[in-house]
Amino acid sequence: MINSHNNSIEKLKDFNDLNELASEENNQVVQKEVLQNIKDLRILVKKNEIKCFLSNEADSLDCYIEIHAGAGGTESQDWADMLRRMYLKWSDQKNFRSDLISEHKGDEAGIKSSTIKIEGDYVFGWLKKESGIHRLVRISPFDSGARRHTSFASIWVYPVVDENINIEIKEKDLRIDTYRSSGAGGQHVNTTDSAVRITHIPSKIVVQCQNERSQHKNKETCMNMLKARLYDYEMKKKEQIDQNTEASKSEIGWGHQIRSYVLQPYRLVKDNRTNFESTSPDKVLDGEIDDFLEQSLYQVK
Repeated sequence: MINSHNNSIEKLKDFNDLNELASEENNQVVQKEVLQNIKDLRILVKKNEIKCFLSNEADSLDCYIEIHAGAGGTESQDWADMLRRMYLKWSDQKNFRSDLISEHKGDEAGIKSSTIKIEGDYVFGWLKKESGIHRLVRISPFDSGARRHTSFASIWVYPVVDENINIEIKEKDLRIDTYRSSGAGGQHVNTTDSAVRITHIPSKIVVQCQNERSQHKNKETCMNMLKARLYDYEMKKKEQIDQNTEASKSEIGWGHQIRSYVLQPYRLVKDNRTNFESTSPDKVLDGEIDDFLEQSLYQVK
């Protein structure tokens, strides 16, 4: 990283010297080339700057994203589905791979909860600060009176544990339940108890998977998720972050949101931690969230 910084300084000096010569000779072609080179260098410096903020042990890992609808029935469940779509769109734009791990559909629309896995370079580092309550204000498409509604959903991001990281899990600490999948997946999934839910009794952590037809594969995925959750839990303890996840899930409402997405009466997305704003909520909800992610990385803890 230091070598890259020094190289960037040397390149900038070279571009400056070349520009002075081109200016003296009134060579506009070379001046345009220098300008483009400086723009390219700026992009490179920006990438290196961000890498400095992605240097924690788990930042390079893939991640799981859990999404939970707050109180409010269909409104919040639709909002949870919109958030899932936002992260999947972001993943697609980065050419990352995404997989649906589990899903509980809403009664009328949207989802009650969902877990997705995203694989790519430094995914956890990018998304780790998305954990928290996200608030939506809009004219409800489900309200015949066209009234404005406020909805909440919680996001929790945790890393996919690398194979080299050893997490000890004792069988006696586990409760394993099987149940019939409620999501899509064909006749087999819907008629057999292939879905798996594992509860880690000491930590009260619960993970579940229903995307595979095989109960064995779903159990394997659950164990990997559990290892990731336990690793995340221990990592936060080491970093002395005071975060009670279960409490945050039970208080998905006013006063706890990290970001607000307002579609009515004005249009604005605002991060309450960094105060960064966007007046293009449609673009944000279509996955263009890099500016918010960068601002979160720059924020001093």
